[in-house]
Amino acid sequence: MAERGGQMGLGAFLSGSGAHGGSWRHPRADADASLNFQRYRDYAQTLERGCFDALFLNDNVAVGDLDPRVLARSSHSLRWDPLTLLPALAVVTRHIGLIATASTTYNEPYNLARKFASLDHLSEGRAGWNLVTGLIGGENFNQPEPMSHAQRYARAEEFFEVVSGLWDSWADDAFPRDQASGQWLRPERMHLLQHRGQHFQVQGPLNAPRPMQGWPVIAQAGSSGPGCELAARCAELVFTAQTDLQQAKAFYAGLKERLPAYGRHAGQLKIFPGIAPTVGRSLNEAEEKYQQLQELQDPQAQLKALSYLLDLGIDLSRLPLDAQVPLLADAPPTERHKSRRQLVVELVRRERPTLAQLLRSLSASGHKVLVGTPGQIVDEMASWYEEYAADGFNVLFTHLPGAIDDFVQLITPELQRRGLFRQRYTGHSLREHLGLARVENRFFSHRGNG
Repeated sequence: MAERGGQMGLGAFLSGSGAHGGSWRHPRADADASLNFQRYRDYAQTLERGCFDALFLNDNVAVGDLDPRVLARSSHSLRWDPLTLLPALAVVTRHIGLIATASTTYNEPYNLARKFASLDHLSEGRAGWNLVTGLIGGENFNQPEPMSHAQRYARAEEFFEVVSGLWDSWADDAFPRDQASGQWLRPERMHLLQHRGQHFQVQGPLNAPRPMQGWPVIAQAGSSGPGCELAARCAELVFTAQTDLQQAKAFYAGLKERLPAYGRHAGQLKIFPGIAPTVGRSLNEAEEKYQQLQELQDPQAQLKALSYLLDLGIDLSRLPLDAQVPLLADAPPTERHKSRRQLVVELVRRERPTLAQLLRSLSASGHKVLVGTPGQIVDEMASWYEEYAADGFNVLFTHLPGAIDDFVQLITPELQRRGLFRQRYTGHSLREHLGLARVENRFFSHRGNG
């Protein structure tokens, strides 16, 4: 394979007080981050000083495991609504992309098309939509029984078709707003979608202008078979959990090989595995920082939450921490997080860890944990980038703001020194940051001919 050129991208995964189970208790963490807008304003501005491509908010529409021990110890029972928080962040930042998770399972296409079009204009072209299907939460949306994995992805495919069609409701020149003649719009430059499908019936047009980027950047986070197929069809940025370089290379190549079937090429899709770095000026300092975090979490609560999230069919919290994790290959079928569970099953089979070791490996929900000096962490990032396992990375910060400050002060300069990351923003839109083209309107040519 040809030698890799160019520079990698960086996304910032933000959730509550941080991605680690003990994050909110850390002395350099904001325990009130899920309630205090000023905290997230500061995080976004620090990330912008670090030239990150985008910040990314995950989301779900349920608390999750209602076990009292898990609830008592976890800070993730509260979370910002991304499509409320990101518009506020849009007006206190200038460059960083703003990517919101929004489920196709518990929303309607028209509402989301309108919200994201509005966010793209409010941010002057920095919006992105992380298109996901709903894992949990049906009990809050008149669905006492979870929708099957296949049903969720069938709905997602049609949902995307409707949303993207609505974004193309208006030609770019549809609104002359000519005060002298009195012509506000050109009706012939309007397209009625008239969608009639299995899941949705939507006439259109959208009562919002076409997004500044054509469409917001489409991100996607499913790595199952149907998830990869959906990504190959419509995603431009894929967030994935990979912990092994060879497996990451195989995932990267396999997903890019699916693109030609949809008339797409490799440059139209960027793959960002998640990493959770703990950095110190020495390896010993980094290890001490990481151990401090580990001691702040409740191991049994974390194992119970993990067992619930991945639907393992076994409560790992009942086992001693020094016990070897049982092989999980016989876990019952699940409609929850299929790809993440498979990652854990393979990790257990490959490494045969104790429960304590598993907690360390999964302290970032299955994403790759990096502990070391700036040079050691950048060595690992460079290896994955240069060997075509990643186009960039989605950085999970163990605690906020401490881990953001550490990354921007220690890791970003090392990436820049090696020429692996930008020194400053050279574009404005999220598409420009990622090297993605503006999306042309499928119904109207750029030249103004219908």
